[in-house]
Amino acid sequence: MSHVYRLVISCPDQVGIVAAVAQYIAEQGGTIVEANHHTDQANGWFFMRHEILADSLSGGLEAFSEGFEAIGKAFEMQWYVSDSAKPKKIALFASKESHCLADLLHRWHEDELPGEVVCVIANHDDLRSMVEWYRIPFHHIPVTPESKPQAFSETEQLVEQYGAEVIVLARYMQILPPQMCSDYSGQVINIHHSFLPSFVGARPYHQASERGVKLIGATCHYVTEVLDAGPIIEQDVIRITHSHTIDDMKRLGRDVEKTVLARGLRYHLEDRVLIHGNKTVVFAD
Repeated sequence: MSHVYRLVISCPDQVGIVAAVAQYIAEQGGTIVEANHHTDQANGWFFMRHEILADSLSGGLEAFSEGFEAIGKAFEMQWYVSDSAKPKKIALFASKESHCLADLLHRWHEDELPGEVVCVIANHDDLRSMVEWYRIPFHHIPVTPESKPQAFSETEQLVEQYGAEVIVLARYMQILPPQMCSDYSGQVINIHHSFLPSFVGARPYHQASERGVKLIGATCHYVTEVLDAGPIIEQDVIRITHSHTIDDMKRLGRDVEKTVLARGLRYHLEDRVLIHGNKTVVFAD
């Protein structure tokens, strides 16, 4: 993968944004290797993501960012530039179920995940040996109704200690405290084993079976204080019939869950997801 800088922008829609950005990049000698634009006409909001070859910028990242501030101010932009050579640090949260965690660890081990897994934090000890095979620190912090405040305090301390920039709930099966959701807004990614907004909360396959649905799916979304209601990053479905049992649905659903979570996490790590209100713009590759 080429070393690139990712310029990510959202701002009120207006004439001249693309021209101003393109002209500035050209003045810096920058080579754009990927460009994405989207206008939300209903809300009058513009979104942009550019990948720029790092070696093509004459003054480097710091000089590029300093010079871009004037454009950002002129167009009232929310913007940042990230460096693909500095992968985001990931903390994986898990429980007893292994399929999502095992899939992400395998992708990371095979250099298919553009991030750095720095630790796994679990509320059960079942998956310790699997995680330690990958030589990743494993921390067991039990969560009970009585220990919840202390458990999450310890959990947050570990996240800070490892410098994690992304938290992935790989079937963690615990509801994060509201304050933690707020502190890490836009940084906590969850996989829900349902095609949201249908069948929120626990036992979605049982709910789906009772309704006789013909499609089941999974949803990768950002975590907010409202359960299973955060901005959606990625979704997918698989067809079922009346003959499928709940166990069949769980088996088929696990395949969808791990794929959707891996795609959603990749999009986040590559700065392809722009949050606006409770919606996202995803510039998928």
